[in-house]
Amino acid sequence: MASGHKLRLPELLLGPLLVLLFSGLGPVVGQKLYTNTWAVHIPGGPEVADQVAAKHGFINNGHVFGDYYHFRHRRVVKRSLSDQRGTQVRLEKDPKVTWAEQQVSKRRRKRDIYVEPKDPNFEDQWYLYNSNHHDLNAKAAWKSGFTGKGVVVSILDDGIEKNHPDLEQNYDPDASYDVNDGDPDPQPRYTQLNDNRHGTRCAGEVAAVANNGVCGVGVAYNAKIGGVRMLDGEVTDMVEAQSLSLNPQHIDIYSASWGPEDDGKTVDGPAKLAKEAFLRGVTEGRGGRGSIFVWASGNGGRERDNCNCDGYTNSIYTLSISSTTQNGNVPWYSEACSSTLATTYSSGNVNEKQIVTTDLKSKCTDSHTGTSASAPLAAGIIALALEANKNLTWRDMQHLVVRTSNPNHLLTDDWKTNGVGRKGTTPAFLSTTEVPLMNGNLATLMDMVYLMPGGIVELARTWSNVGPQRKCVVSMVSEPRNIGSRLLISKSVDACLGTDSYVTSLEHVQARLTLSYNRRGKLAIHLISPAGTRSTLLHPRFHDFSSEGFNDWAFMTTHSWDENPTGVWKLEIENVASANDYGTLTQFLLVLYGTDSATSSSTEKSQPGGGSCKMLDLRQMCIECNSGYYLFEQSCVKECPAGFSVGRQPITYTVGNSIAPASVPACLPCPPPCLTCSSLSPQACLSCPPHSSLDPFSSTCVHLNQYMRESPGNFMAAQPDRESALQPASQLPVTIAVLSCVAIFAIFVGIFLLLQLRSGALIKLPSLEASSSPGGAFSLGGNRMVSYRGIPTVWGDDEGNTDSENDEFDGHHERTAFIKTQSAL
Repeated sequence: MASGHKLRLPELLLGPLLVLLFSGLGPVVGQKLYTNTWAVHIPGGPEVADQVAAKHGFINNGHVFGDYYHFRHRRVVKRSLSDQRGTQVRLEKDPKVTWAEQQVSKRRRKRDIYVEPKDPNFEDQWYLYNSNHHDLNAKAAWKSGFTGKGVVVSILDDGIEKNHPDLEQNYDPDASYDVNDGDPDPQPRYTQLNDNRHGTRCAGEVAAVANNGVCGVGVAYNAKIGGVRMLDGEVTDMVEAQSLSLNPQHIDIYSASWGPEDDGKTVDGPAKLAKEAFLRGVTEGRGGRGSIFVWASGNGGRERDNCNCDGYTNSIYTLSISSTTQNGNVPWYSEACSSTLATTYSSGNVNEKQIVTTDLKSKCTDSHTGTSASAPLAAGIIALALEANKNLTWRDMQHLVVRTSNPNHLLTDDWKTNGVGRKGTTPAFLSTTEVPLMNGNLATLMDMVYLMPGGIVELARTWSNVGPQRKCVVSMVSEPRNIGSRLLISKSVDACLGTDSYVTSLEHVQARLTLSYNRRGKLAIHLISPAGTRSTLLHPRFHDFSSEGFNDWAFMTTHSWDENPTGVWKLEIENVASANDYGTLTQFLLVLYGTDSATSSSTEKSQPGGGSCKMLDLRQMCIECNSGYYLFEQSCVKECPAGFSVGRQPITYTVGNSIAPASVPACLPCPPPCLTCSSLSPQACLSCPPHSSLDPFSSTCVHLNQYMRESPGNFMAAQPDRESALQPASQLPVTIAVLSCVAIFAIFVGIFLLLQLRSGALIKLPSLEASSSPGGAFSLGGNRMVSYRGIPTVWGDDEGNTDSENDEFDGHHERTAFIKTQSAL
């Protein structure tokens, strides 16, 4: 008995150890961890939901949105490697339940870098304002009277310390909830390591109270701040959806600094309910203007991760924010990504300062780090803009960020410009070929642009809402295509011309791809717009050995913002590591989001810009027109008037800070000397000023000299007849040449006759009688003919002497003279 007891004891201990071991290894080997919570769809209202929960042994943890409820089962373990099939079947069979799903635990990591806290103050908040002006220019907004008053921000994280002395005055219980425990109190759970400090730190960046003698100040230090405790427990689709949809008519901005693992191999994003929460937020939140979701882009730079593999940051509904360091460098943790819209400051190298903010246990820190610190700063800036204009929609806010982000303080050598002059880049150390916009792509605009509150606030005050969003979906492949080592897809797109989905001015662009590949991490994917903007949708991720490929995954780029999508789009997929790998592209849907041209008449004057103005400055002057219109003398026109042609001119902001301006389509004067022109080129003249003529071959204006000029009236009247206008100029050289020849010939003849007369020759008039030779001729009479060597005697008689005869005559006379002289002697 004793020996049997000894044998059973290790067995009893081994069982729990194995359970713990496999429970811990579950996430490592990729197995699902099932929780004791269910998402349930029950039409009929909360009372019916409570009845169903009680009937099946659940606790109703609360209403999410619509007819969705969060159920927790009393007798199911919190974490399990196997699902509760029986419980699931009983729920599905209940006639009052239309859908149910046991929730799976999802790995979500706080985008933070752990550093011990320190004691800060406002002078240490270098990123808000400093003498070098390498800052967010927050003082410009504050001096204008905007401090976030009336705007509500909620931090979706591990809770916030609501009684912190630098947060308590601005704390908003209506913007707070504990989803992990199902109660209204978001107070974080305290541990020895202060693991749950993340949300409190983010909250202080947004709305730490000013002038209270504690810590520093938030960017929007009069905004209301709340927190949702949702990361300190099992994170499921239901938990995320419930957090994203908390009180959407009260909360303006949701700030999230978390996401899937930044390990360079994960491809993950929101599931069914979280996706619906995003969609409901932008369509129903804030009275239909749309909730604003600000997201940290990720800290996977060291692992060569790409945030386009993160379904939260690459969503069109989120405003994805990356980081730059105190000195304007790309930090080591920053991820290259074509979906990132802008950057704010955060930590960098050891010799660069970090972010000052509130910390747990009523303390402060100057060591907040990572893109976790960048996203809340952006949320605070957006709060200032919303205070300036509460009517801004979620899309208006993205347009404002695009237009007021300033690249001047960012140090990178891979800036590119997209098809409409907007600037972007991507961290150079993440480049594979580019990206202008990082990675050799953009050129775009937008990855490493710098968000500044002074400019965005001033622009928000006078911003006119953008038109309704249009969505054009184009199928780019009709049959599966072998990827091999390289695949190029090219197709001309009309952007859904002639339909209600027609897009003329781009915002977001998605390439929805379904492909298989034996090693996914070797692939690089690029999208090239008709304007030539090259976006790197994915660079190689050398930790990604997966053979799962991508299943209807939406790669997104903001690099073609404001471009016209009509034309040839190209998708380039290549294996950058080896030519021996294989795979197949089975789906490529190009999804174009943007707006159509304004429909108002170009002559409408009910508002500045003729009703088609997109942006006004502080003087209420139009400085940018809607798509399809051109700026002309603070108005918007469909066509440029005579003497002007379409070009681009910088936006002129009337604000108190320096912003690198984007250029906008405008009517600019024709280059001299063109009177009218077809473009802004000296070789594109259509008509010319007085005393100039249009050369039809070079399309340039030719100046007329004194001989070519006609009277102004005749010239202008004859100008439409371009051939007759050019005729005098073409005949004049011939006339001058003929007259010159005649004059030279007459002079020659005169000199010749003069010499003949001086020699005593007689002139014989031309004979009018017919001669044996055709035509009459002049001749010199007498026996004496003066001959000049090299000049033929053309006027001699028919019997006139030839050159040889003259030689004999001269010789005969010389001999006769010699004989007479000798005789005399």
